[in-house]
Amino acid sequence: MLLELFTVEGMVGLVTLIMLEIVLGIDNIIFIAILCSYLPLKEQRRARTIGLMLAMVFRIILLLGISWLVRLTNPLFQIGILAPSGRDLILFAGGVFLVYKTIREIYHKLRSHDEVTGKPIEKKLTVSQAILQITIIDIIFSFDSILTAVGLSRDLTVMITAVVISMIVMLLFAPYVSNFINNYPTLKMLALAFLVCIGFLLIIESFHFHLDKSYIYFAMAFSLGVELLNIRMRKLDSKKE
Repeated sequence: MLLELFTVEGMVGLVTLIMLEIVLGIDNIIFIAILCSYLPLKEQRRARTIGLMLAMVFRIILLLGISWLVRLTNPLFQIGILAPSGRDLILFAGGVFLVYKTIREIYHKLRSHDEVTGKPIEKKLTVSQAILQITIIDIIFSFDSILTAVGLSRDLTVMITAVVISMIVMLLFAPYVSNFINNYPTLKMLALAFLVCIGFLLIIESFHFHLDKSYIYFAMAFSLGVELLNIRMRKLDSKKE
């Protein structure tokens, strides 16, 4: 199986899967970046590293249990026209968790201000709390990501290699994403809005209504571009003053 990795077909499949894993991991990185912003600076790197390492380990375990993973798409029971599978229940629970968690974060940012100073009250998490929440969302995103990967390749070596490489790339770029989001409060709100959309998308997919994620990615990329222009405009205005 290892030799198949070095064939033209194997290399094309590997590059395709790496790009897919990175794109599907964007929402995971954003969630981790927002959670880690509530940790002391010296603890953020450790939480990010442990969170992404757990995601990599869990995805490899899922790949090693492909036969069990495929069975998750079989209906467990039927209620009327609904016949949810294990995957559907996981996606639904994960979507509800993500929407609830993200909306709470938005509410905290809009309402949590000191009544005397008017300044935002800083929210703090412990490393264990952050890692627990990162692990929960990693599990949800892992199912979606790995099931997509299985649909593109049947070579276990290629899939595991793609997961490892993509996780290394995300681990390297996660600090820059975190710093970028944390430096601009409006970008953090935009990132939270993106996570709400992803949460609703998971819920919709659990009912077998497929929506292409590329539409959400395009909308968020456009919004990000507009916000970057606004940030540049504010910097120019501040220099004039």
